[in-house]
Amino acid sequence: MKPILFALLFLLLPKMIFSQVSRNDKMIYLDSTWNEATKHDYKYYRIVKDYYSNLDLYEFKEFYKSGAKRTEGFSKNKDNFVKEGELTLYFENGNKHKVCHYSNKVLVGKEFEWYENGNPKKEIEYTPNEKEQQNKIKIIQYWSKDNVQIVINGNGDYEESSSKFYGIGKLKNGYKNGVWEGWQINPENKYTESYGDGKFISGIITDENNIKTSYNSLGTKAEPNGGMAIFYKYISKNFKVPEVEGLNGKIISTFIIDTDGKAVNPKILRGIGYGVDEEALRVIMSYKWVPELKRGQKIKSEFTLPIFIQSAGSSNTKKTPNPSEMIKNTNRNW
Repeated sequence: MKPILFALLFLLLPKMIFSQVSRNDKMIYLDSTWNEATKHDYKYYRIVKDYYSNLDLYEFKEFYKSGAKRTEGFSKNKDNFVKEGELTLYFENGNKHKVCHYSNKVLVGKEFEWYENGNPKKEIEYTPNEKEQQNKIKIIQYWSKDNVQIVINGNGDYEESSSKFYGIGKLKNGYKNGVWEGWQINPENKYTESYGDGKFISGIITDENNIKTSYNSLGTKAEPNGGMAIFYKYISKNFKVPEVEGLNGKIISTFIIDTDGKAVNPKILRGIGYGVDEEALRVIMSYKWVPELKRGQKIKSEFTLPIFIQSAGSSNTKKTPNPSEMIKNTNRNW
């Protein structure tokens, strides 16, 4: 009976999905990296309510492949999830995972998080940070997995963890204070850091060969050598656009920036053909990059880059210097 029941559920799933979509909505299939996928190979799917209407805010809902709700919120852009207002995330079992708020793409105000079993995990607050695009995180309350509250009104012992690191230390009035110890994963390094009222002071990291390195910055993101503006000029000068009338579209590529500043393992997530995809990879691979720096050490990191191709015949010929750099097809080499 189990194989038959499973087959029936598999046949019913597409019908369940489409029953959630009205004629004025749009459904988008997404892979594990949240890039667009096909209906034959996806992990999540997104429904944009009233997509074909002209609105100030669009309601977004995202679902696991099983059909369970994962995310619900609002966006200023119907094609990209530019979060605005309250956002709620769910575990696949239906329990709430997180409730947070966005304003102009930045997290603001209170955020509440739960464990998968429904127990509370933490209450935090995003406070203004003039030097960073993202606001500072203030820890207000925190509970361990055993449902024991170990941070009360911003004070106590706190543990932070992700797929890349784990750290423990004291909080004072919601911010890191004193000596913090932690471990990085892949490579496995141990670090010790000093904080004063939430401000990072210095750190020392010890690698697998017991070599110690001191650092005065927590890290910097990978970027093109010279910055994005110089990179855009390089693309404009070196990108060879084929002479194909009406050629329009967006190329999305992903690649790894290794510790030597080289772009390796390039892949096209979305292409437009006519040799343009290969040309995008050629330009990217030929450029020198600055690797990501984390706790005084160079590390490999993934970079995703969109490039827009627009034919000269389009009415919109304005070139804007932003991360989605537009290459116009003017039937000549830039």
